[in-house]
Amino acid sequence: MLLGFKTELKANNSQRTHFARHCGVARHAWNWGLWLTLNILGYNQANPDSKIKFPTAIDLHKLLVKLVKPECPWYYECSKSTPQQALMALRESWKRCFDKTAGVPQFKKKGKRDSFTLEGTVKILGDRKIQVPVIGVLKTYERLPQVQPNSVTISRCADRWFISFRFEVNAQTLNNTSVVGVDLGIKNLATLSTGEVVVGAKSYRKYCQKLARLQYLNRHKVRGSRNWKQAQIKIAKLHRKIANIRKDTLHKLTTLLAKNHGTVVIEDLNVSGMLANHKLAAAIADMSFFELRRQLTYKCQLYGAKLVIVDRWFPSSKLCSNCGAKKEALLLRERVFECHSCGHSQDRDLNAAINLKQAVS
Repeated sequence: MLLGFKTELKANNSQRTHFARHCGVARHAWNWGLWLTLNILGYNQANPDSKIKFPTAIDLHKLLVKLVKPECPWYYECSKSTPQQALMALRESWKRCFDKTAGVPQFKKKGKRDSFTLEGTVKILGDRKIQVPVIGVLKTYERLPQVQPNSVTISRCADRWFISFRFEVNAQTLNNTSVVGVDLGIKNLATLSTGEVVVGAKSYRKYCQKLARLQYLNRHKVRGSRNWKQAQIKIAKLHRKIANIRKDTLHKLTTLLAKNHGTVVIEDLNVSGMLANHKLAAAIADMSFFELRRQLTYKCQLYGAKLVIVDRWFPSSKLCSNCGAKKEALLLRERVFECHSCGHSQDRDLNAAINLKQAVS
């Protein structure tokens, strides 16, 4: 299976300038390709009898070389794979849009999610050095896996630069036979059927006032000025800190579940529907249920565990884990489940986690 690796780069000013140039080329190629494809779609919609074939990534790159590069000589200062990979990513984005699994691609703005992809001569030199095309040898803060990736992606988060790539690993077999049910919530991130409770990081709730203060102080600064740029970096750093705290909690939980249990059972939550409740939307988003499920998916595959997704209509919270009787109504404020049939009383989340475990037993 393919496993991703991402680490921070120890870059100097010259390398940061190269990174910014490559990001600009990738962004320009994406925006040009998006403008062209949107015009083609508009023409085909207005002229159904004389439609133009929707271009592939290769077609877009041929047009880019013929029409754009002669007018933009700064393209030649960067690796030729950067605009190629940007147009390939654009074509994949349109494919997801046509398959109705994603929305229409959007134009990219400078300074937001800056990244670019390089392919070709990529070599890992020692423990903390990697060689990439055009830019040269880059240093990292942590040890690199001793593999030979075909391509790397360099991205910026606030004022730091990161490099990521994928490599093939063999799935492990830990031979665990235990089954655990995991009930996700906003009061506690996860309640396991074993009785263990994992409290969520709630990093946004912790830093939301500080974030609001920074954004408030930035309201009158002139866009593009030095003070405005410094304020934007401060806000981006705080966003990065909030995200890193959340990711750390999720990684520890998902690794614990995948390594120590043979079968992990969770619910198929309708996260987008839950976010429609504006009173709880911030708390739900702070827990990041989708990211938890994504991490569990690949980690269970990596450690040889089985991930079971129970149907979202399964009444795990309304069933009694002792006798199986179903309760007709259960309010959100009722934190203790009390069965009217057998008199069983138990914590609501623990009762739901046990029901999830029993659903596959």
